[in-house]
Amino acid sequence: MSSPIDDALNTTSEHTYVQKFNAHKEAPAVKKDHSLEVDKDYEYSRAQLYSLIEKGQETLNGIMEVAGESGSPRAFEVAGQVLKSTADIADKLMDLQKKVKEIDETKKGPTSVTNNAIFTGSTAELQKMIKKGFMDAK
Repeated sequence: MSSPIDDALNTTSEHTYVQKFNAHKEAPAVKKDHSLEVDKDYEYSRAQLYSLIEKGQETLNGIMEVAGESGSPRAFEVAGQVLKSTADIADKLMDLQKKVKEIDETKKGPTSVTNNAIFTGSTAELQKMIKKGFMDAK
């Protein structure tokens, strides 16, 4: 049995039927060290943003050429939108840097530990302790 498309193009096509099934997949095991995933995601996101910025630049160059030749207000409007989109992507690249820096800082933990001693007692007790400390020091 041939289809109307095959008749119009003077071709024959073979039909292959694929049976679909749903296999239950187990959730991937959670890795204990997420730093590799974060680094991989960061590198991928960064590469994608760079690619989008470059494509935005190419698009902007093309649309500016069209706008200059045609003088169409719509072409200039589109150029402005492409320019804004490219600038937004550059901002997202900087936000990505900031987020990764924050993640790295949370991995490191606190850089200094402050121990504050608190005396819970009366002033008379505090004066006795101070006086005793001066006496022991002599």
